[in-house]
Amino acid sequence: MNFDFAALLVGLAAFTGLVWGIDALFFAKARAARAAGTPMSGGEIVREPVIVEYARSFFPVILIVLLVRSFLAEPFRIPSSSMMPNLVDGDFILVNKFTYGLRLPVLNTKLIELGEPERGDVVVFRYPVDPSSDYIKRVIGLPGDEIVYRSKTLFINGEEQKQERIGRYIGTGKGREMDGAEHLREMLDGTPHEILVRPLALGRIAQDTWIVPEGYYFVMGDNRDNSQDSRVWGFVPEKNLVGRAFMIWMSWDSGIVFNRIGKSIE
Repeated sequence: MNFDFAALLVGLAAFTGLVWGIDALFFAKARAARAAGTPMSGGEIVREPVIVEYARSFFPVILIVLLVRSFLAEPFRIPSSSMMPNLVDGDFILVNKFTYGLRLPVLNTKLIELGEPERGDVVVFRYPVDPSSDYIKRVIGLPGDEIVYRSKTLFINGEEQKQERIGRYIGTGKGREMDGAEHLREMLDGTPHEILVRPLALGRIAQDTWIVPEGYYFVMGDNRDNSQDSRVWGFVPEKNLVGRAFMIWMSWDSGIVFNRIGKSIE
């Protein structure tokens, strides 16, 4: 069972705000009046309840964190190797929450339309099979596209997406599991990104042609032979989109990997 941090923040903001608001409306003035009538010496000191003090102190902080996390940027951790070589297990990334529109936290209801995913975007989304889990993949197919993946090569609407060989991949740390894989530069509508393939891997895909329905997206991992993605479990509904990944803010692999910090995600 995955921990829903957004729901926790909403609950804490509601609770602390309610406690602070009720006290301000119904009890704070009475306490102030009693304090004003208390002699300077020898009289009772009127204090606000501890729960009110904590609520007043924490509500603004919780609200700011909730707003930033819900509408500006949210941190995520990469838990697998499916996006190698661009993202590795242990990368901590930031996701732009407003690129594809502003949504209410927890309910995920879209409030404002601001944009749509473009081919090649690296996106975080709620896993269609289990929406309590977040996945990260690259957008390959837009609504209406025909996607063909055959012999390690991607075709979009009948056009082959060219690949250039970089060489054999040499991984470090957790990336060593992909040592020896083919390191390629794929041109996705003319825009390059790096991928990994294992030429001798037969793969787990039973079909190789998909038509993307309206309101859905076809996504794939950059580690093509080590990724559970739309080739396996289908399309991503637009309503499941969380945001576009744009930066690595921390990376950990038995220690901080300093040369990955601040790296943009393309």
